[in-house]
Amino acid sequence: MEHQQNNNQHTGSIYTCPMHPHIIRDAPGKCPLCGMKLELVRSADDNAIEKPNKHTGAVADFKKRFYVVLILTIPIMLLSNMIQQFIGVNWQFSYSTYILFALSSVVFFYGGWPFLNGLMNEAKVKNPGMMFLIGFAITIAYIYSVAIVFGLQGMDFFWELTTLILIMLLGHWIEMKSVAGASRELELLVQLMPSDAHMVMADMVHDVKTETLKENDIILVKPGEKVAADGIILEGESYLNESMLTGESKPVQKVKGDKVIAGAINGNGAIAITVSHTAKDSYLSQVIKLVDDAQKSKSKTQLLADNAAKWLTIIALVAGIATFLFWFLTGQTIAFAMERMVTVIVICCPHALGLAVPLVVAKSTALSAKNGLLIKNRTAFENSRKITTIVFDKTGTLTVGKFQVSKVVSFQKDLNENEIIRLASALEQKSEHPIATGILQKANDLSISIPAAENFNAITGKGVEAIVDDKNVLVVSPGYLKENNITIPDSFKANDTETIVFVIINKVLGGYIALSDEIRSESSEAIKSLKANKIKSILLTGDNNKVAKSVSDTLGMDSFIAEVLPHEKLEKIKELQSKGEFVAMTGDGVNDAPALAQADIGIAVGSGSDIAAETAGIILVNSNPKDIVNLILFGKATYRKMIQNLAWATGYNVIALPLAAGVFYNWGILLSPAAGAVLMTVSTLIVAINASLLKI
Repeated sequence: MEHQQNNNQHTGSIYTCPMHPHIIRDAPGKCPLCGMKLELVRSADDNAIEKPNKHTGAVADFKKRFYVVLILTIPIMLLSNMIQQFIGVNWQFSYSTYILFALSSVVFFYGGWPFLNGLMNEAKVKNPGMMFLIGFAITIAYIYSVAIVFGLQGMDFFWELTTLILIMLLGHWIEMKSVAGASRELELLVQLMPSDAHMVMADMVHDVKTETLKENDIILVKPGEKVAADGIILEGESYLNESMLTGESKPVQKVKGDKVIAGAINGNGAIAITVSHTAKDSYLSQVIKLVDDAQKSKSKTQLLADNAAKWLTIIALVAGIATFLFWFLTGQTIAFAMERMVTVIVICCPHALGLAVPLVVAKSTALSAKNGLLIKNRTAFENSRKITTIVFDKTGTLTVGKFQVSKVVSFQKDLNENEIIRLASALEQKSEHPIATGILQKANDLSISIPAAENFNAITGKGVEAIVDDKNVLVVSPGYLKENNITIPDSFKANDTETIVFVIINKVLGGYIALSDEIRSESSEAIKSLKANKIKSILLTGDNNKVAKSVSDTLGMDSFIAEVLPHEKLEKIKELQSKGEFVAMTGDGVNDAPALAQADIGIAVGSGSDIAAETAGIILVNSNPKDIVNLILFGKATYRKMIQNLAWATGYNVIALPLAAGVFYNWGILLSPAAGAVLMTVSTLIVAINASLLKI
């Protein structure tokens, strides 16, 4: 509910963190990872689709700071007493200590500024995290070292401070590039939209900006170009590559009257398209917003990681202070005790833990969108691994969803099959019912000229009637014949999977048309894969028992439930849940809305241009049953990556923290602050690399 409210308040603006580019928000605020103020990168007034990656300045800034600190690190280390003792030289001279202090101050304030700024931001919001810990550690080290320069007895921390900042800058620089890579698939989606379009105006073609296109504009798409807007082909035909939008690997043939999606790549034919709506309302724009919203939403796993990161921050501070007090009170020098405290705080930074889930979220959500799986609800996606039963709607999911004429039979010698189709199509030409569509398609295939129909009348639930060529024609269901005691000839035979309509001409039964909805070629493989993964498959349909049984038996499904009205589907889902099943429901998102809402996971299936199924947590663009199997397997893989990252991000502290605290000091094993920083950086990079390896 909270996520839905946030979506309703979507402003259209985009704010991001300069240090964590994958953090995207639609309102100003603080970064949840580092507490830094989010920066505006896109205004709500800008209708154009922009690339979300506008963080090159932040990456360049870290890069520049790193190289400046790297150059200063050399003289700082050469001027440090400990390094000179280690290499056996004495390069001390007048004011060398003050030069060391000056160079280290530049490193502290310039190189350490991102961490100091993060410390202040996190302190203001009373939410200490990674930046607070690093800023606190380098501040303590710097203040203590300055005190040594101006009279306090002891050894300064300047070289440790410098190397710590150097390694942290390097780690953040590399990490930011890795984080940007996790969202690269979303950027690729954005880049699919061409910036310019060829608009046809008064027999002239003008190049215009894509965002200026409006409904009913006509655009020309040349061979090899990207489609600039959603629309309907007005002229021409071609094969379009929609793989980046729907996951369909093969180019799809498009002819006059077919819908096309913005971002699809045209083949070798030029096509003219009537624009359906503006760029910001296009399918691609909706996909990008869905991906954006899903990446911003938090699942239970993310909330768990956030809580763990907060606790790790508290543990780091408590462990650091406890380590300092222990060593100082047991007789060690203040310099040694402080070095142990700084190392513990650095090693316990919850950076990897804070990134463990967001990186996988950014990668998986965008990668799913590229393959026709649109995730609206993160928790639903992660819970797909728990599915024990999938309930399938029949039409359009397991079947093609298009009724095609499979047989035309005449009962009269002077009535041929083409005449039956001609008369029937006259009555059906104004209907959008699947049966009507199938009959009209058959008339088109046979190049039959469809006559006009007069005095049209719909017979509720039974068929239609009208006057065609001065003949009274009815196209009706078998139920009409039964009610009116019309005898069907003995020669009539129908397959259980066929839908039959009879044609009556001037009160004489002329013949019948059989239509069938072909089972998808992918359905059988999908059901087999579910069985292999020990997931039950159930067919839930409003169709009759014979058809349902035929489809269920053909595919080898576990069971079927037929002749169920839309409002009754919800009760069937409840029955399955009461038996302990974790149920996923597939439907069109409209008629099946109650069942989709009741199911543990609602999966909307439908055409590639309709992704507005509000009740579903996941949308399958292609209505392909194999995609449901892919969804479950990818959900499992994504969850594994999250757990792996969480395990590593917390687990390495079990070993690293005792080493940092000096537990094995008596055995000569001790970590320096710089070594601690290296370990912390490596742990973050491992999390980033592991997330980047996620694939469908």
